[in-house]
Amino acid sequence: MGEIKVGDIVARKSYGEDIYFKVVDIINGGGGNTIILKGITYRIEADAPESDLIVISNQRLREYTAKENYAVSRKCREINMRNHGKYPKKAFYRNTPNDNSRTYSKTGKVLHIDGDDDYLNTCLERYKEFGIEVIGKHVPEKDQPAEVYDLLKEHRPDILVLTGHDGFIKSEGKPADVNGYWNSKYYIDAVKQARKYDSNMDNLIIFAGACQSMYKEIINAGANFASSPRRVLIHALDPVFVCQKISLASINSVLDPSEVINNTITGPDGIGGLQTRGKARKGFPKEP
Repeated sequence: MGEIKVGDIVARKSYGEDIYFKVVDIINGGGGNTIILKGITYRIEADAPESDLIVISNQRLREYTAKENYAVSRKCREINMRNHGKYPKKAFYRNTPNDNSRTYSKTGKVLHIDGDDDYLNTCLERYKEFGIEVIGKHVPEKDQPAEVYDLLKEHRPDILVLTGHDGFIKSEGKPADVNGYWNSKYYIDAVKQARKYDSNMDNLIIFAGACQSMYKEIINAGANFASSPRRVLIHALDPVFVCQKISLASINSVLDPSEVINNTITGPDGIGGLQTRGKARKGFPKEP
């Protein structure tokens, strides 16, 4: 095996090569190199000895990406079919006081703060497909607590996403110890700062966390939705699917958390939350 380089796509032999990672850093040590990894489709951060890694060929990467893209496309089709069934077809007659063709909808505005620039761009494309107004900001996880308040003041969103990468570090602590995670402490602190801006959980909806994050502590900090109840991996686009459900739901509706969670790829093992009010408002009439 050739020397592993930053930017290589690799898998861990000890985990059956199940998840593909990008190499983001290499730490030289007396007992061999430690490689810092970030998932290419899941929001996980991890480290591994160089001896445990195998570089993935372009052919295997194409097959892996195609499989993951199929899961995303299937979820998007399900969402679009549900949305299509909600809205009436345009009337064939002139507008009348009861004609739905004169109404319009203003969806909830999202501020998506992501520690991974590649994931952020992928998410922004999906928001656009769903017709959701979004501002995206690339902010490393460790800097999110310091920057979130000013970003909220500047953009005044209805929904805030705080995400990036995370993971449990077996060598550093126990599952109940925040220091045993790569970035959970930053998500917890960032949520607390966001709640200083707006403490009302109906006014500002917050999703926070990434793979294996400390779900309960993030919820206790003030998030409406968080990851990961069973410390599993979550898909890179799960925050978008959470926001899509909330952003397009009427302010007259209170969403059961299961409705929102079933909108994700990962499901209840990876995403959890609280009853949350929708953010879409109906308007009347349309401007000609």
